[in-house]
Amino acid sequence: MLTHRRALSLVWPVVLAQAAAALPGLVDTAAIGRTGDATALAAVAIAAVTFSFLYWGFGFLRMATTGLTAQAVGAQQPAERDATLQRGLLTGAGLGLLLWLAFPALQGLALLMFQAEAAVEAEASRYLVARIGGAPAALMGFVVNGWLLGTGRTRELLGFQVFLNGTNAVLDTLFVVGLGWGAAGIGAGTAIAEWAALLVGLVLVRRSLPRAEGLFERSRWVALFTANRDVMIRTLALLASFAWFTNAGTRAGTEAVAGNQVLLQLVAVSAFVLDGFAFLAEKEVGEALGAGDRGRLRRAIVVTSQLAVAFGLLFCLTYLGAGRSIVAAFVTDEAARASAWAYLPWCAAVPLLGVPAWQLDGVFLGATRGRALRTAAIVATLLYLVTDTALRPWGNAGVWTALLLSYGYRAGALAVYLPGLLEAKEVE
Repeated sequence: MLTHRRALSLVWPVVLAQAAAALPGLVDTAAIGRTGDATALAAVAIAAVTFSFLYWGFGFLRMATTGLTAQAVGAQQPAERDATLQRGLLTGAGLGLLLWLAFPALQGLALLMFQAEAAVEAEASRYLVARIGGAPAALMGFVVNGWLLGTGRTRELLGFQVFLNGTNAVLDTLFVVGLGWGAAGIGAGTAIAEWAALLVGLVLVRRSLPRAEGLFERSRWVALFTANRDVMIRTLALLASFAWFTNAGTRAGTEAVAGNQVLLQLVAVSAFVLDGFAFLAEKEVGEALGAGDRGRLRRAIVVTSQLAVAFGLLFCLTYLGAGRSIVAAFVTDEAARASAWAYLPWCAAVPLLGVPAWQLDGVFLGATRGRALRTAAIVATLLYLVTDTALRPWGNAGVWTALLLSYGYRAGALAVYLPGLLEAKEVE
């Protein structure tokens, strides 16, 4: 039975790995914020959101891999466990190559969507061109990440993430602060780090790389792509919300976009860390379903959620108490800093209000209930867009208020499906 102590022993490497995942964004923001101006910072914001679409639109490679792997572990099927890894790596490599081919069109579409000032677009374009080189490595890295989590090898997951994001942070600092490459330096540093980390990841999972029995079994590939399709739609719907948030800030000017970008890094840190508890829920829920143990399923949800709420409250209080000093350390542009300070209370509320949505995401990802995730995300995103549009007279305050409400929409839409998961006569 999962206890709070055991949950903490399992989750701390994941939490640290997630904290490491937030490191490059912090370093990038600090490097640009202290060596550039609001234009460069706004360009990084736009480019980062673009790659969130390009990459996390394929985040199902991590999410579906975790759930399917955990279920194979719970059902004591080692061949299927390894085959899940191999199918994911092949899929990630293929999709990465497709992104290379489609990038010119995707780049033009991204810049058209944001309609930022000409100087911001030019700087963002340099970032995009440099970053796309790491596409196949990034997507295959998602699979390695998800498989290590699904098999419970959380300490190796920590090592993988620390290497990826530590290398990323060092290279970005070198290229931006040392060589003065600006936004392009951040893109290049990230792409190089993604390839280096993939090599490390393949070494970590090398014993499961020889072709597994059933690798090309048609029904398994159909199941993989069915789960991936629904999770992809879910992820794109949620990413649309963040892209809308960034674009909505442009209505208040470049300084507002820059200030929001700084605050989004604080949101990212808390979200990455708190996602560690959601990831643990994925693993535990997946194994419980694989073993057919509903009692373990309920316990996994309760224990991981209690811990997530406690840490969410800690983040909230930290940002309220020390947020101004943190913002001041990241950006020297006075207008951007003032904008970030003004909306710090909204930012501080996110870690606490976001916990129910993040935890329910983890539960349904571990259960591979893609249809519920897809439908809930679409409903929540539509409600968010309507809310943001209605609150436009409030300016940037309306932008942040709509974002906070979006977490409630996500949690509520998923909660509708929870009784069906808990009370099902048979565990699927």
